[in-house]
Amino acid sequence: MTMSIGLLAFPDMELIDYAGPYQTFATASRIAGGDAFSLVTIGASREPVVARAGATLLPDVSVADQLALDCLIIPGGMHDRSDETRATLTAWIAAQAEMVPIIASVCTGAFYLAAAGLLDGRDATTHWAALDTLRERYPAVNVIEKRRWVDSGRIVTSAGMTAGIDMALHLVERLADADLATATAKRLEL
Repeated sequence: MTMSIGLLAFPDMELIDYAGPYQTFATASRIAGGDAFSLVTIGASREPVVARAGATLLPDVSVADQLALDCLIIPGGMHDRSDETRATLTAWIAAQAEMVPIIASVCTGAFYLAAAGLLDGRDATTHWAALDTLRERYPAVNVIEKRRWVDSGRIVTSAGMTAGIDMALHLVERLADADLATATAKRLEL
């Protein structure tokens, strides 16, 4: 059975927060014969998304499309934004929590999860430079320091950037098995 992995793309996101997990799941799927995971890039619309480093991504679908995901990954980026796109994505993420079995964040993507109320009463982490801000803005979150990723059941968060690859390997193990996660890590040379 193919598992559907959605990766959110939004303006000024950190490219590695998106690309690290994307490549991890793509590699795992290739090792498993090509059908373990199906990857879909989701945007606020289907318009091109310019990442913080200037790279442009073209979403496969928009948040208006009907999706059946097994896992949703939210990359980090400009979490201080208070624009219409952020409000739309936060509301969409909150709605997805009713349907998607696992929602994960990389780096400051945790701020989207916290804004959606998904981290209240849960252990969570983020980039080391944003831990205090997460703690101050969202006191209902049990902020964990010095961890590459934190698995709180349906919600999984990771520390900064490359920790998202470690978290994605953990998710490969959860969604498939340890052997596939190990083979993927070896192929990625981790």
